[in-house]
Amino acid sequence: MPIPNFTLIESRWARWILYPFFFIIISYLLSEHSFSNDNGFDLTGSLIPADQIHHGGPPRDGIPSIDKPHFVKAKNVSFLKPNDRILGLVYKGIARAYPIKILNYHEIVNDNIQQQAIIISYCPLCGSGMAFKTKMNHKDNTFGVSGLLYNSDMLLYDRESESLWSQILSKAISGKMKGTQLDSLVLQNTTWKNWLERNPTTDVLSTDTGYRRDYSQHPYGQYDINQAIYFPVKYSSARFHPKERVFGITIGKLHKAYPMSELSKQNKSIITDTFSGERLSIEFDAENQSAVIYNSQHKALPSTTLFWFAWYAFHPETEIYKYKK
Repeated sequence: MPIPNFTLIESRWARWILYPFFFIIISYLLSEHSFSNDNGFDLTGSLIPADQIHHGGPPRDGIPSIDKPHFVKAKNVSFLKPNDRILGLVYKGIARAYPIKILNYHEIVNDNIQQQAIIISYCPLCGSGMAFKTKMNHKDNTFGVSGLLYNSDMLLYDRESESLWSQILSKAISGKMKGTQLDSLVLQNTTWKNWLERNPTTDVLSTDTGYRRDYSQHPYGQYDINQAIYFPVKYSSARFHPKERVFGITIGKLHKAYPMSELSKQNKSIITDTFSGERLSIEFDAENQSAVIYNSQHKALPSTTLFWFAWYAFHPETEIYKYKK
């Protein structure tokens, strides 16, 4: 989860490289006196052992979700560069782009498309972007950032029941909604240039978020490419670089990872595979490092683009796609 943008340290190198570590350490020490390690959530009977849930530093809602998102038309967007990453969603014929440079600082967007409540979630620590429908018990639930982590991944909470939800598991792990599964939507992690070419009428989440943040700066510096993992994970694997990006998919109770490095060896844009009894087509865009996975009826399936270490931490039994000559 991103670190708030303070101005006490003016050195750019110190601010963006050292400060995240400094803030996490200080926040942890202060947490012993200023707020509880569970951020006020009841972990009784949690599906995840309480000792594997870690305080990320900020208090509950210390990282503010965007609850009243504003959008601008693509033709009016000037703050995005062609290679900037976005999370792209098409729902009921409406295309929307959520820039990761904004999500780094907010992690959750509570959105609504044609009377359907939707959340867009992004965990900077895991590089994982996921979208869900949020109508439960006939109510449009809204979500916030709990400040807690499991396997270095964000735990969301819904404000109606204060249940905690694992983003990557897409499931409530404590509270009244414990065991409830969220309904995932197809979300694509790609470049702004690629998304705009495919969706020229897209709406774009505006930097007018109601908060003062420098969205041009990455709060974690080189975290996306170095080997650092800030928080404990239950399982780890050195098979790939920890920040290798993979496309992870779950069908039934089975999981499979498609590493970009393996897909890139194919030198073709459509790759076929069989997994969990399904004939899959992976439309892989090497230039934009993005993919969409389809079943045999050419229906796009929800999948997740994220770091290898994060996928493996949750799914150590995962199958792994390997290029075959």
